[in-house]
Amino acid sequence: MNIALIGYGKMGKTIEQIALSRGHRIVSIVDINNPEEFDSENFRSADVAIEFTTPDTAYNNYMKCFAADVPVISGTTGWLDKLNEIKDRCKNDGKTFFYTSNFSIGVNIFFAVNKYLARIMNNFTGYDVHMTETHHIHKLDAPSGTAITLAEGILENIDRKYRWTLDKTDRETDRETDLPIYAVREGEVPGIHEIVYESDVDYISIKHDAKSRAGFALGAVIAAEFTAGKKGFLGMEDMIKL
Repeated sequence: MNIALIGYGKMGKTIEQIALSRGHRIVSIVDINNPEEFDSENFRSADVAIEFTTPDTAYNNYMKCFAADVPVISGTTGWLDKLNEIKDRCKNDGKTFFYTSNFSIGVNIFFAVNKYLARIMNNFTGYDVHMTETHHIHKLDAPSGTAITLAEGILENIDRKYRWTLDKTDRETDRETDLPIYAVREGEVPGIHEIVYESDVDYISIKHDAKSRAGFALGAVIAAEFTAGKKGFLGMEDMIKL
């Protein structure tokens, strides 16, 4: 399979190594210093493009991929205000886009466990719930896309919670109805997400702790393998059944 990489930081380089080890070819690399590469024959020859950049540049990158008719695997978070536009392009213009807030297979298992636990805890009103997510200092968005997905899984299943709030928000958090998310940025932490249910007498917690970026990179390459040759808006729920 021919793969184009958009973004060539630590994640891009890790994806490159894993893709090559699985027998794929990197035919184009687009980074901040060579945006003209989007117009190249090499880029247009890609079966898929894997994009890990920044929230400010992601959407424009997707549009350039669509213009070249190259399917997109999106690993960037923090741009979801334009998600419906992407879905419309897939539905109306026949484009292909794969999005998930986290490509780690382990995290997606964690998503399923989170929803299951939330359904149980809906019946136990003596427990309050909060979340802490910790990432490296280079991560620009807060809370993380993974944290938002986890929060949505809780809100869908716990009737007494109506919205999530970031701990740094100017709005006053209502602990009766809000789900607080505490975002920590330190060192080079790949990603830690912990959900805690607390009562007057005990704590129940679930946690996912990534050892490195390799799990995210492998998941992105597997998603690229799954997406090649397909049409429409795709996600992890299409690729793995939990």
